Amino acid sequence: MALIAFCMLIFSIDYNIVYVALPEIGKDLGFTAQSLQWVVSAYAVGLGGAILFGGRAVDRLGARVMLVLALALYGGASAVGGLAGSPGLLIAMRVVQGLGGALLFPATLSLINSSFKEGAERNKAYALWGSAGASGSIIGSLAGGVLTDYLGWASVFYVNIPLCVLAIVGIFAFVAPDVRSGDGGKFDIPGALIATGASTLLVYGLISGPEAGWTSVSTITTLGVGAALGVLFFLVEAKTKDPLAPAHMWSYRGLVTAILVVFVFQGVINTLNYLFFVHLQTVIGYSPLQAGLAFLPMSAVAMLGSGKLLPFVVQKWGVRYALFGGLSGLGASMIVLAFTMSESTSFWPLLPGVLIWGLFAGMLYPAIFMAAGSNAAPHEQGVASGLTQTIAQLGGGMGMAALIAVANSGLDLGEGASNAAGDVLNGLQNSALVGGIAAIAGSFLAFFLKTQAAPAEAAEPAAAAAAEKEKVTAS
Repeated sequence: MALIAFCMLIFSIDYNIVYVALPEIGKDLGFTAQSLQWVVSAYAVGLGGAILFGGRAVDRLGARVMLVLALALYGGASAVGGLAGSPGLLIAMRVVQGLGGALLFPATLSLINSSFKEGAERNKAYALWGSAGASGSIIGSLAGGVLTDYLGWASVFYVNIPLCVLAIVGIFAFVAPDVRSGDGGKFDIPGALIATGASTLLVYGLISGPEAGWTSVSTITTLGVGAALGVLFFLVEAKTKDPLAPAHMWSYRGLVTAILVVFVFQGVINTLNYLFFVHLQTVIGYSPLQAGLAFLPMSAVAMLGSGKLLPFVVQKWGVRYALFGGLSGLGASMIVLAFTMSESTSFWPLLPGVLIWGLFAGMLYPAIFMAAGSNAAPHEQGVASGLTQTIAQLGGGMGMAALIAVANSGLDLGEGASNAAGDVLNGLQNSALVGGIAAIAGSFLAFFLKTQAAPAEAAEPAAAAAAEKEKVTAS
């Protein structure tokens, strides 16, 4: 489990470490205020577009080989990304890193579901997995600030290389060779290409819309073709012998609920990360290191949410209340932050919202994947996690683009433009308020999941039934 957690740690570090370096990346490579999102969103496009294929690859080829390939992609893209001298090359390497994540993420979840028995043992494994992700947020934010301040933004990419090498050595040493399923199925390459094209165009259209204009030919064409490809994907999947997402899996309530919740969650959490760092560095005037340190309380509390609050809530009330409480609590944190953001240089007014954010996001994230895999068979775990993460990344790209458009609606977005701190602050507050309301409204989607007895409660009827059966047999 330690190696699984370490791989998840790398995944989380890689995702979070760039946030604190965004202002320096933007200045050095010439990104505009709106196009800077692509440093984050390009990763989401690579991950979201390929993770269905990655999930199927894990199910067919095994988690061990996919982990090694994923880490090789991470390390290679990090080396080239650190050398990037233009926005285009850096964005391309972030896409490749996303492809690595598309293999690594379902592989870690598949190992958890295949290595630990359902119930308390697996719940503890999910809690450790979630805590590793939260730890990655802490390490990524702190290391990102230190590295950017003292070694430059390129170092936030180079730091991934030794971590990936260490993980690969550990995999060869401690993870048993994969056992092939031998079902003779083929990969759905057309489906993977169509899904990648659809998500890429939809996210690109939403990100470029504010600059190009929502009624411009380019925006309408991009979004229209992306939507058409999305429809085509479902048509192709319905006729394919070995689809990326088998049709019967849409009847799994746990999976469908996870998909609905994660779409809202990822859009909100991506935006919250962006707004928080922009507020600290642009409005308050923090350095990258100071911004990274300000992120630590949230990440530390997130570890408590994953490691302590999640097992307690699931044991006492079930997964759906972890989903409901997590998303509604996250929404509340955004509203609190919207009213506590100011031009003051003090961080303390923000602390209550930051702590609420960490606690409930830490509980929610692993709960989503507990729900996603709850109905899936062992050979469907990779697909279930892949499908959930696909929707997560699409929701993250769409939600972030929409909410940042709210934040930037009153600003001059032209290259080299300068905006007053008060105007930037007003946009950030509006975006946080809208995102918070959306999260609270979306939390009620958790009740699509059927009521499930808590494990302790479910054990009593089962024991009684077994005892009654023994009596009947004895008589």
